[in-house]
Amino acid sequence: MDGLVKSKIPQQSSLIALFKSSPSSSSLSSSSSSSWIQVLHSLSPVPTGSKVLHEGHPNSTTDLSSEQTRSLIVENEATQGVGFIDGFVGQSGMEWKDVEKRFDQVARTVRSSEPVVRWSEFGFCIGMQSSPEFANELLCALRGGENWKYKITKADLYNLWFRMKDNSFNSRMRIFFDMCNRNKDGRITETDIKQTILLTASTNKLSVTHDEAENYASLIMESLDKKNKGYLEISQMGSLFKAGLSKAHSPMKQVSATTGSTQNVHSSSGDFCEEQEPMSRTEVLIRTYWRRAWVVLLWFLACLGLFVWKFVQYRHRSGFEVMGYCLPTAKGAAETLKLNMALVLLPVCRNTITWLRKHRPINSVIPFNDNINFHKVIAGGIVVGVILHGGTHLACDFPRISESDRSIFRQTIAAGFGYHRPTYAEILATTEVTSGIAMVVLMGVAFSLATKWPRRRSPVLPVSLRRVTGYNTFWYSHHLFVLVYALLIIHSMFLFLTDKLMEKTTWMYIAFPVLLYTGERIFRAFRSGSYEVDILKASLYPGKVLYLKMQKPEGFKFHSGMYIFLQCPQISPFEWHPFSLTSGPQDDYLSVHIRTLGDWSYQIYDLFQEAVLSRSQGCPKLYIDGPYGCAAQDHVKYDILVLIGLGIGATPFISILKDVVKGVQTTEIDHSGLRKCSLTKGPLKAYLYWVTREPNSFDWFRDVMKEISNSTKKQSVVEMHNFLTNVHPEGDIRSALLSVIQALHLAKNGTDIVSRTPVSALLLSFGQYMFDAFWLKLEYVIDFSRVFYCGPSKLARELTKLCTKFSTKTTTRFVFHKENY
Repeated sequence: MDGLVKSKIPQQSSLIALFKSSPSSSSLSSSSSSSWIQVLHSLSPVPTGSKVLHEGHPNSTTDLSSEQTRSLIVENEATQGVGFIDGFVGQSGMEWKDVEKRFDQVARTVRSSEPVVRWSEFGFCIGMQSSPEFANELLCALRGGENWKYKITKADLYNLWFRMKDNSFNSRMRIFFDMCNRNKDGRITETDIKQTILLTASTNKLSVTHDEAENYASLIMESLDKKNKGYLEISQMGSLFKAGLSKAHSPMKQVSATTGSTQNVHSSSGDFCEEQEPMSRTEVLIRTYWRRAWVVLLWFLACLGLFVWKFVQYRHRSGFEVMGYCLPTAKGAAETLKLNMALVLLPVCRNTITWLRKHRPINSVIPFNDNINFHKVIAGGIVVGVILHGGTHLACDFPRISESDRSIFRQTIAAGFGYHRPTYAEILATTEVTSGIAMVVLMGVAFSLATKWPRRRSPVLPVSLRRVTGYNTFWYSHHLFVLVYALLIIHSMFLFLTDKLMEKTTWMYIAFPVLLYTGERIFRAFRSGSYEVDILKASLYPGKVLYLKMQKPEGFKFHSGMYIFLQCPQISPFEWHPFSLTSGPQDDYLSVHIRTLGDWSYQIYDLFQEAVLSRSQGCPKLYIDGPYGCAAQDHVKYDILVLIGLGIGATPFISILKDVVKGVQTTEIDHSGLRKCSLTKGPLKAYLYWVTREPNSFDWFRDVMKEISNSTKKQSVVEMHNFLTNVHPEGDIRSALLSVIQALHLAKNGTDIVSRTPVSALLLSFGQYMFDAFWLKLEYVIDFSRVFYCGPSKLARELTKLCTKFSTKTTTRFVFHKENY
């Protein structure tokens, strides 16, 4: 994809890759499964002497019959499914110069002038150093199995590399067949297939038992060995890969296959869509950012207006003769500080924001989803104001006062200092200055501990600092602002050059926000005290994920996509941590999934682990507070949803999927086919894209995915797509057999062997770009799509660029939103 920036984080780059893929849908119907088997059975064996013809060849596909053309197209597609080296099929494949460079790094000269490498270093030379056992099997297959454990010269390596670079399907199929055919008799038995499956699983860090490998091998034999010979030949294995991998690597087939569902979405919504032109980049940016823009612009103009007002006012005061422009600069910055110290509390008044979200006229013009971002922007404004105000006073105003001409001092500002010209030290000792310095120190501590590295206890910090940082430190240090606001009132009551009470306006700015925030905290304290919940079920999942199923308090109502705060008194009576609800609004219980990522989450995991394993004591006591609204809550306003989650970031979307499946849709159609009336309680279509590193992560939501898949068999309301990034991608020889078994097992048994759900898990590599077909598919399906994302911020920026790019290149508008807590 042109202009796409690669992410340095593996899982993030893999998600960008998935936006260019054509993943298998969870809404796999029986017809599509049977059609896959029909393709498998209809393919004729591969002639051992066939060649791949290219465009321009005198016997190219344009001169062949349609059946021959189809066969060659399938062969070419299947060839792409059996790559041998990381990145070989793609934009970042290794070339001979790279292999040669690796050879030179480890080569040595023994008894001859020609450098050689050991056979065990073959994997490093070709880029398979992460799979040494698989590389050894590949070398054995390339060398024919006889005396393959001898040293490799550069010429030998070049010949081996040349064979692997051969793009013909027959050549690659021969190498793979020889890898499976361990006794080199030209026949693959079920035992050979089992051993290859175990090797493939081990290479991809997948947990496959011997019994499972035996079942998968039996499945392949059952599909191909129709004459019950007890073995397979190369032509039969070729048919298997052609049928399986050509389907997995043909984006346009998947797009065309969704045309029917495309029409269903349009007909169910009743909308008649006229052909539209793609929007310009300017229009897309305006539509995307106008709400943020006007709020930030209004805030900036308010700060600028207050600064100019105070600056002009003090420009004409008597103190200007002593301190010059330093005085109006400091006073102008002070006025902006008053405003920002008031505004900074409003974005964290969560109950008020949740209530305002319910009012569509307000929600449509104010970007409540960016409340935390606006909170950070205002904090930045406070930092600038403190530097201007405090720095100008300390470096300019105070020295000029202490060193001013006595006659000018007496004629101008002497009354404010008791007709005594103070020294610099005496000025620093005043109530005004000491309270101001104390405020700056406290704010400096709180701001520093709220930044990314200390808050997340980043490894880049020294060990001594990591011990005293983390979310808990951030949480407690932020409450220093109680002292800051108290000092702010004191500071505002003892001002230089100001005796009139009406000019001491700080309390006017902060009165309402402080009272509102205080009221919210009191309300939360009373409400949470009545929301002690009973634990109905606690489960421990791989990856240190804790699942809690809790009794739903009476009168507790929420919308899907909302989150709650949890408190465990055994850990701390003051700490509240946000977690997305994974239960649906219709469920009679509340559930959350907690992954251990910080101090508090590790502690609560240990407490429940002890309770679950011992079974002799009850679960720890928990209190909840909420619910609170977030970006995903707005999903009900849109017909089409695209939900993207990384790892545990899928949690806010689980309740949305439940809500969409259970939503009631009623549509009346007139004779012309246009919608006359539509009563819809939820979106018409939802696409979930879940990317995770470890296959065990699929256990977290396995039951939910099975439930949703079973609920959407008749009507494809939800499409779920799983992506696994900690394995070798589809198209790599190390996962080629795995991809085939996935397709066979899903078609026969309705479950995927990786995710162990009806949702197939697509294998992605780090930085593999395969998202184009996905966007092409959505272009046919919809005219407006809301993209919700939960995960690292770095990838959010890349997805924002993708939404903007495809909104300008297609008639579909993609609007992006990231979850912020």
